[in-house]
Amino acid sequence: MSKNTVTDRFRKVDVDEYDENKFVDEEDGGENQCGPDEPEVDALLRQGNMNAALQAVLKNPPINTKNQNVKERAEGLVVKVLGSFKSSDIEKAVGSLDKVGVDLLMKYIYRGFERPSDNSSAMLLQWHEKVLAVGGVGSIVRVLTARKTV
Repeated sequence: MSKNTVTDRFRKVDVDEYDENKFVDEEDGGENQCGPDEPEVDALLRQGNMNAALQAVLKNPPINTKNQNVKERAEGLVVKVLGSFKSSDIEKAVGSLDKVGVDLLMKYIYRGFERPSDNSSAMLLQWHEKVLAVGGVGSIVRVLTARKTV
């Protein structure tokens, strides 16, 4: 027979803590995220350095912030940078990105599809084709299942 059947230590374990369906809003810590540096990106665009402008616009994404104005401003800046590329330079620019950068670019492309502007859909489809070639279907799956959006 068991020695200690009267103990109640087992009752102090919070079983709800281990439930994977329990949603806990993560600490966002995104109040200080202001998105990409717009003057830096504009300066790079004026100089004609498109690849550096793409890297700069993807450098500080407003993923953890809940401020929609910051997210919309960042999305507009990314669409502006993507629109300044020539069709022949898109593949080389996408090839220079790492896996995280490709996924982030795919997030911005889908964000651009949500609010199309004049002729942005055709341009975003060109970018989508090239990003899909580099990132594969896994990139789309990671973007569509991500909880944190841009």
